[in-house]
Amino acid sequence: MLVRTGYPPGVPCWVDLIQPELDDTIAFYGGLFDWTFQVRTPEDAPLRYAYAFLDGLVVAGVGGPPIGDATPTGWTTYVWVGSADETAAAVKANGGRVLAPPVDIPHSGRAAVCADPDGAVFGLWQAAENRGAQLVNAPGSWNFSEHHTPDPDGAERFYGAVFGWVCDAFENGAGQKAGIWRLPGYGDFLAERDPEIRERQEADQAPEGFADAVALVQPPVTGGRADAVAHWSVTFAVADADAAFARATGLGATVITPLFDTDYTRMAVVEDPQGDAFTLSQYRPPTAS
Repeated sequence: MLVRTGYPPGVPCWVDLIQPELDDTIAFYGGLFDWTFQVRTPEDAPLRYAYAFLDGLVVAGVGGPPIGDATPTGWTTYVWVGSADETAAAVKANGGRVLAPPVDIPHSGRAAVCADPDGAVFGLWQAAENRGAQLVNAPGSWNFSEHHTPDPDGAERFYGAVFGWVCDAFENGAGQKAGIWRLPGYGDFLAERDPEIRERQEADQAPEGFADAVALVQPPVTGGRADAVAHWSVTFAVADADAAFARATGLGATVITPLFDTDYTRMAVVEDPQGDAFTLSQYRPPTAS
């Protein structure tokens, strides 16, 4: 098991979920993924916040209730940056908006919440003690974030300028433009800690350059609590998609997209009982079939 201790600038590093009823959030996701939780704020704090753990490693954050319009609701993806202030300025300079300016979070880091020119919300994370998710891609942990956009070309200009991302575009099965966000050089960072990563990906017939992948690009979708056509969504890895889907619905989740198969995965999209959507994904590469 590879334990993450940090991320390069420009790589998504953290996801959290802000909902009206934190206790209900903890009950649902704890039941679904076997997460345990450590509340980081007093019970009477305006916004309570907890770290979620799997096998003793931090995998995500949950909090609530939201405070004012600047608090993002639903799952938010945060990108590791060297300076939240400088990156927030770059967001504005390239047509995006800063919804919540950079602020220090005691014993954690410095964060900001932004939106790209099409309205998709994401966070910036300048790390201190919180070095991002320690466990990713394992069953029960965050697997990927997906950027849904009606303007892939405009998105590439924005995220390229702000984070240095490039997009490897392709058409999905419906003939729509999709792609992979890559950060050149990220694969080298991963290979220093996991020397066999490229060999494993080649054996699984992963796309060329997949070691540099930091997110996926998808066409717009409807469903869930997406306030705009453009938005970011999150996917969690599971060992058995059918079992996880049954557990989620048994805990009160609503089905948005029933189980379906891709070349590499078996997936479903559900909405938790408080109305926020996420994807369950079982990795099943071609060599495993």
